[in-house]
Amino acid sequence: MSEKESNWKFAEDLVSEPEVVARAREHSLELGVAAVSPAIGAQISVIAAASRATSMIEIGTGLGVSGLYLLAGAPDATLTTIDVEVDHQQSARDAFIAAGTAPGRIRLIPGRAAQVLPRMNEASYDVVLVDADPEHVIEYVEHGLRLARIGGTVLVPHALWKGRVADPTKRDRAATDFRTLLTEVSTSGAVRSALSPAGDGLLQMTKVTV
Repeated sequence: MSEKESNWKFAEDLVSEPEVVARAREHSLELGVAAVSPAIGAQISVIAAASRATSMIEIGTGLGVSGLYLLAGAPDATLTTIDVEVDHQQSARDAFIAAGTAPGRIRLIPGRAAQVLPRMNEASYDVVLVDADPEHVIEYVEHGLRLARIGGTVLVPHALWKGRVADPTKRDRAATDFRTLLTEVSTSGAVRSALSPAGDGLLQMTKVTV
């Protein structure tokens, strides 16, 4: 194991996940649903806390792992979460409530993100998490930036997509789209951005202009 790999493993192992998160992660593994890694979860929780978020939205509910981390960072915020899998959303809702989130602070929207997002109000969210359908990541990030307030942050887990993005010879659609997104964001004057290599990568974009 290289020194960098040892550092990444250390960062993951350092996170002690609460039982409710561990159960949601186990459920995700059982169903083959990719969840954010512990280190990425810890980062998005810190960002939610630093943002003093009162309104958050995630594109891709999964079994609730990312949502639990967001809510841990901003326990008084309202979380809107979109996913096409209704059963997954119900499991996530149970996890959110088990973690102590009031039901009224959880808004589940079933449906395909491409159809739901155009109906969402712009400039309404402090934190936007994009973690669904990698082949549509550019489209979803464009919506995410529209939905974020000035000073709000858009987060994109899996931004290094299974280690394929950094290798220019990998030309599958997901790797190519993530590579295009990262390149475009790095030169955009509309956001301040950073890419964390922890886990499978986390792209962070704070909106500074419309």
